[in-house]
Amino acid sequence: MNDPNGLLYYKGKYHLFFQHNPQANVWGNMSWGHATSADLYNWEELPVAIPCTPTSGIFSGSAVVDFENTSGFGSKENPPIVAIYTEHQNDESNQSQCLAYSVDEGLTFTKYKGNPVLDLNLPNFRDPKVNWIDGQWIMTLALPQEFKISFYSSPNLKDWTYLSDFGPAAEVGGIWECPDLFQIGDKWVLIVSLNPGGFQVGSGTQYFVGNWNGKEFIADDVQTRWIDYGRDNYAGVTFSNTGDKKIFLGWMSNWDYAVKVPTDPWRSAMTIPRELSLQGNTLVQTPIEKPGGFPEVSFTTNNGGIRIHESKNRYAEIGVRNGKIYVDTTHAWDEIPAPLVQEIPAPKTEVDFRVIADRGSIEVFAAGGTVVITNLVLVESALHYIETVGEVNNLKLQQLYREQQG
Repeated sequence: MNDPNGLLYYKGKYHLFFQHNPQANVWGNMSWGHATSADLYNWEELPVAIPCTPTSGIFSGSAVVDFENTSGFGSKENPPIVAIYTEHQNDESNQSQCLAYSVDEGLTFTKYKGNPVLDLNLPNFRDPKVNWIDGQWIMTLALPQEFKISFYSSPNLKDWTYLSDFGPAAEVGGIWECPDLFQIGDKWVLIVSLNPGGFQVGSGTQYFVGNWNGKEFIADDVQTRWIDYGRDNYAGVTFSNTGDKKIFLGWMSNWDYAVKVPTDPWRSAMTIPRELSLQGNTLVQTPIEKPGGFPEVSFTTNNGGIRIHESKNRYAEIGVRNGKIYVDTTHAWDEIPAPLVQEIPAPKTEVDFRVIADRGSIEVFAAGGTVVITNLVLVESALHYIETVGEVNNLKLQQLYREQQG
């Protein structure tokens, strides 16, 4: 699997649709997989929601609960869940925006007979993210090779009117895709994924902070801001129907090596879900708490760190050195080419860290969640014990243990 799609919350369940190949663990036969959860951690996988056809794939998009039945697909008593997705022609001649709807709370979907609902006859025009904003549906989608995000409005999800474009701006090292527009407090955030051109290599996700005036997004500035400084957090978007709480989920991999990660029969995972807030014009990410807690370690330092071990010679190192927050996975990675060290300028004060580890990844939340680093690791068993390096304070462990010293 890869990109998360159609993230929504409805009647006590979180729905995760995702890019999925039902026939293999490499990219192809793109369809929408589907899973549901009551807590964002314990998931039940359901049958494929929207399958590909012999001539086209079901690319990324979003899903909404049409409470007012503006689409006419259901009723106000039984509002439809409407998926808005990109249909990609396998001959790469065209990408268009289409609808599918469910009247059984997302268990099954029917493709709209009037598809496509938006078609510019372009080979690269994709990833619609739709939200209900100020009494109308707003679609945010990408013109990948033009480094632009387009905005459209609709009263009914079927008839769309062009509003404006944003971009090019900030990072344009690769194609733009998988955008998301949402409000936090009195500010608006526009997320844009790009590949290649990430912080170090391959895939990455940047964001802009500004205002939405009902027609266009106006950024406060075009400074580069990264959602994640690690290698492995791409195409992330937020859940719909969660009120003021903005919950973000990303695909934990990188297109530079996604098909080479040595797992079988599965391949790829999602990040820990994070609640988003703003500190000035900087996003703050806070992990949604897991029932029973995480395997994690927290500490503070301005000149030290920790090593989280699988064995004596297999570990990841996290901390502050030479004035920089760093994550070093040199000893927890195989021969797949990738940057093994991430370094980001650190605040001059002591830096707080929260590090969540499992068998396949580490997710680092530093400086109050303003610096996030997500990396896959390749180890045989869980990262489960730690040692300290340099000066470390306020060390706390949960479901991990400290190596005996001396």
